[in-house]
Amino acid sequence: MFWIKSFAGVLLSAGLMGCSSAGKAPILLQLNAEAGAVIADKDFGRSLRQNTGVLTSDPAFQIALTHRFAAEVPSTITFDFNSAVLDQTARKALTQQADWIGQFPEVTFRVYGHTDAVGSDAYNQRLGLRRAKAAVSFLIAQGIDANRLEAVASFGETQPVVPTPGKERRNRRTVTEVLGLVPDHPNVLDGKYAQIIYRDYVASAIAPSGLTGITQQSEAQNE
Repeated sequence: MFWIKSFAGVLLSAGLMGCSSAGKAPILLQLNAEAGAVIADKDFGRSLRQNTGVLTSDPAFQIALTHRFAAEVPSTITFDFNSAVLDQTARKALTQQADWIGQFPEVTFRVYGHTDAVGSDAYNQRLGLRRAKAAVSFLIAQGIDANRLEAVASFGETQPVVPTPGKERRNRRTVTEVLGLVPDHPNVLDGKYAQIIYRDYVASAIAPSGLTGITQQSEAQNE
């Protein structure tokens, strides 16, 4: 009976260790699983895939990182009419962008400028670029290397969020996206990148709050 209890304890520990900080279901090892069976958790091995993608410049890695950036920080900021001035809301969003960008020293980003449909095409092209450059300048001021940022010739009024000929704040915006990897970047698995991996490792080891009672009960039994 002792070995059965011990094995059950191993399974419980594996389940607890497999829980992610995002509250996803734990990695469960089934008693009848054959050796080498795939663990039923889509995030298992994510760190290895990410590191491999970085080192091989895998386009799928860049796409996945683009989606992650948009999901974790506000990638879009908006502007007042006929203005490229960053208001308080825009500055707050860009500060969040800078914090996120700073965690991926091997990745480059591009900022796209947009306008609403009021005004000439030529003027709106210039205004969109001014907005993109304003966003890039702010990110650089937050400590992001200028070589990792690019303000491109804007889309002007050609890609509205809300199709309308009138004033629309949601169209007056910049959008920050992942561009690619730093050209000829050194091996990113250095001290700086090791800090990033360590941060993610520590975050992934935090058990969801719902397991508090279980862990407390387990600790009490071991006393």
